[in-house]
Amino acid sequence: MINYFKYLILFFLVINLNSTYAKNKIQLVFNLIQQELLDENIETQNYFGWWIYGEGQHLFKDEKTLQEWDLEFLNEDMKELEKLYLAVCEMEYFPMEFQITGYLKKTNNSEKITLIAQSFKILYIQGCGEQ
Repeated sequence: MINYFKYLILFFLVINLNSTYAKNKIQLVFNLIQQELLDENIETQNYFGWWIYGEGQHLFKDEKTLQEWDLEFLNEDMKELEKLYLAVCEMEYFPMEFQITGYLKKTNNSEKITLIAQSFKILYIQGCGEQ
């Protein structure tokens, strides 16, 4: 009889743990789908400023506000972008004048703002005197 109760308690414990795990997984999937829907419905804007790359970090400094944001590129190979930046600027931390079509995204867990770039155009390479 005692073994029966042990197995019964174990059975309900396993069921409870599985339901909690499943609930967490369902919530995670729901949050991801919700974020994708929000990303699709966001209107993009044109931003003018400077793309700065160094030590693996991409930054954008806005021309109007002089605020600095992390920069993420959609549908771009980051290694290829790093090669492009270094080929054009020939060194890290050299500002490249840049036009980006994208949107600002605020991370839920922090006050960090990231500019999500959907497309971009290099306008001018500072210090070269050529356009």
